[in-house]
Amino acid sequence: MEKRIIECVPNFSEGRDMAVIKQITNVIESVEGVKLLDVDPGRDTNRTVVTFVGDPDSVSEAAFLAVKKASELIDMSKHHGAHPRMGATDVCPLIPVSGITMEETVVYARKLAERIGNELEIPVYCYENAASTDERKNLASCRAGEYEGLDNKLSYPSWKPDFGPASLNIRAGATAVGARDFLVAFNVNLNTSSVRRANAIAYDVREKGRPEREGDSITGRIVKDENGEPVMIPGSLKSVKAIGWFIEEYGIAQISMNLTDISVTPVHIAFDEVCRKAEERGVRVTGSELVGLIPLKSLLDAGRYFLRKQKRSAGVSDEELLKIAVRSMGLNDIHPFRAEEKIIEYVMAKNDKTDRLITMSLKKFMEETASESPAPGGGSVSACMGALGVALGTMVANLSGHKRGWDERWEEFSSWAEKGKDIQNRLLQLVDEDTFAFSRILEASSLPKKTEEEIILRNEAILDATMNAIMVPFKIMETAFSSLELLQEMVERGNPASITDAGVGVLAVRSCVRGAYLNVLINASGLKDKKNAHLIIESGKQIEVGTIKKEEEILNIIYSRIENTNL
Repeated sequence: MEKRIIECVPNFSEGRDMAVIKQITNVIESVEGVKLLDVDPGRDTNRTVVTFVGDPDSVSEAAFLAVKKASELIDMSKHHGAHPRMGATDVCPLIPVSGITMEETVVYARKLAERIGNELEIPVYCYENAASTDERKNLASCRAGEYEGLDNKLSYPSWKPDFGPASLNIRAGATAVGARDFLVAFNVNLNTSSVRRANAIAYDVREKGRPEREGDSITGRIVKDENGEPVMIPGSLKSVKAIGWFIEEYGIAQISMNLTDISVTPVHIAFDEVCRKAEERGVRVTGSELVGLIPLKSLLDAGRYFLRKQKRSAGVSDEELLKIAVRSMGLNDIHPFRAEEKIIEYVMAKNDKTDRLITMSLKKFMEETASESPAPGGGSVSACMGALGVALGTMVANLSGHKRGWDERWEEFSSWAEKGKDIQNRLLQLVDEDTFAFSRILEASSLPKKTEEEIILRNEAILDATMNAIMVPFKIMETAFSSLELLQEMVERGNPASITDAGVGVLAVRSCVRGAYLNVLINASGLKDKKNAHLIIESGKQIEVGTIKKEEEILNIIYSRIENTNL
């Protein structure tokens, strides 16, 4: 399962008193599961932008505590700064990074807004994707009038807050809570020092484009509409802001871009389009650089994109996809690209002290399994067997895509390889999840049980942990079973020389499903809710029976083909 991560980028109306800023960031860092990435104070704006990431619940809690602390420390009635603002916490956007949709992020944003409004009595407007009306989508509309005009604004029914009181909180002002897409700052390097040429390329690609001119496109008079505003010729990329500039440190011109919605224009599309427009103007792109952090998915998508352009299978490891992305976009052009410093998930993993089974060597995993510790046990080993079985199917797909004479089928096999890789990754995550599930039962069982309240809490914790311990091996069964389609396809249509590799994959997946089912049975036996336990057991049984049937079907195909081969 892909880890659920969201980013939060609150802006606080204090950029001069570092003691105040530190108190706010301290409460953010006090929440387990949250990683503080950046603190950027501005003296002139009297505003600090903070960036932190983590799982959705932890980030929501940290955001609430930060808003609460800011409301206690910052007095908006005395605030002055160059940046527009209406509250101690002026804006607080949540941004989906991985494993979570925008729709789900909106739910978290509105829950956070409701809590701020109800518990802190701060008027809250929801903006961007979390907005209740089209007018409130635009942050500038929500913030119009700023703090000084807030008291009057709140008196209008049309500007009643989404949450919280429709009256001025003198110290805290109002807060805008939103859900928006991830913004990537991305610069493309050119083999020129000409800012004019860089700007021309920037205007070619940015969504806003350039002003229309009469006659000569450079010196001609700008065409204006009936309101006296310049008529713009849109650029070729949506959700992109761009400008050309000269970087004295590097001695080159760059196209500096903000990709405001990477689901609309991803980094690889922006890069390729700049290359195309630069070539039209006689300029070459030499590389690029990322400013700040980027989600892992963005660079994996880039790797797949460039592999597909080469008509090669994209069902390869994350490491290989990253390598292709970095090389293709020249991310090492100016200075070394360090994934552990630039990719959000990797930055978080650096400080994750959890001992994970999937990071162990094969030998270490085997020795850990053989030790006197009860975990890892049968569930984790089952998931590992399943992942290896699917890996064999993925291997056959990749080999088939490169088989001489099968060049026209590369896309077919790449699609299967990508599906296999996705199933592998999910099973690998379940290797650790099964061990964590066992640990949760031990932790719940060790809770105090002296008072009646403690007994109730302990029993609830044991029930939740037991249910989780049943569902994890059940997920292993479901996930592994879904790979049999890939394995059968490789047996029937893949590289004939690898048919037995796919067969071994089927045997491994069969063992994975049956092994995981044993764990479902033993863990369900401890569940007091027998009706629920029976439903899960029956569903698991159907998967087991289906797996055995499919195994026999695939093996019969393999045996038949081997018998018809001249050995």
